[in-house]
Amino acid sequence: MIRINRLSKWVNNGNNRIFLLKDIHVSIEEGEFVSIMGPSGSGKSTLLNVMGMLDQFDEGEYVFMDTPVHQLKEKQRTELYKTHIGFVFQAYHLIDELTVYENIETPLLYQNIKSSERKAMVADVLDRFNIVGKKDLFPAQLSGGQQQLVGIARALIAKPKLILADEPTGNLNSKQGEEIMELFTKLNKEEGVTIIQVTHSEKNAQYGNRIIHLLDGRIEQQ
Repeated sequence: MIRINRLSKWVNNGNNRIFLLKDIHVSIEEGEFVSIMGPSGSGKSTLLNVMGMLDQFDEGEYVFMDTPVHQLKEKQRTELYKTHIGFVFQAYHLIDELTVYENIETPLLYQNIKSSERKAMVADVLDRFNIVGKKDLFPAQLSGGQQQLVGIARALIAKPKLILADEPTGNLNSKQGEEIMELFTKLNKEEGVTIIQVTHSEKNAQYGNRIIHLLDGRIEQQ
C-alpha cells in the first residue's frame, strides 16, 4: 500500500539545512496496523503528515496504492487522500460551529454522494458508535472521549482504505483510550482497514503488529 524510498524533508535556516526527516525507507502492506514511536521532535507527526499528503517533502519517492505521489499535482494529491485516507487527530479537529451530525457528514460533501445516501451513511455510523443521542449537539457539549469518537466516526464515514491517527488517545483518560484502541483493532481485524498510529504509549503501540522507531528524523529500527 505504501512504499517510501530515500525520503527527506528539511527546512533551511540561513546556510544550514535542518532535516525533519532523513533518508526514510518504509513499506507498509494493506491490512497492517503499524505504530510509529520516538521522542518528541523525532519526526513522527511529520512522517504521518507526509504519508497523508498534508505535508510535502524535498527528496525521495512516495508510492501510495501504486500511485507515485511525488509526481502528482496538488489537486490530484488532494483527490487521492480524500478518497482513500481518514485522519484522526489528538486535538479532534472538529468544526465548532457544526453539530455532531454535520461534522460526520463533512467528508461526504467532497464526494458526489446523493443527500439520501449521505443520510443513510451518517445514520449507520451514528448507530455503530452509539452516538445517535448526540447528533444535534455541538463539540463543546461533548466530553473528550465523545469528541474523539466523533472524530473517528468522521474519519471512517467515507470507508477509507487507510486510517492515520496522531496520538489518538493523547487527551483521553485510560478507559476511553482503551476503548479507542479496541475500536481500531476491530476495524483492522474485521474490516481490513490499514492503520498507522503515532503514539508515545508503549501500551498503545503493542496493539499494532509492527513498531517503527524514529530518532532525529531517521528510522532507528522497525
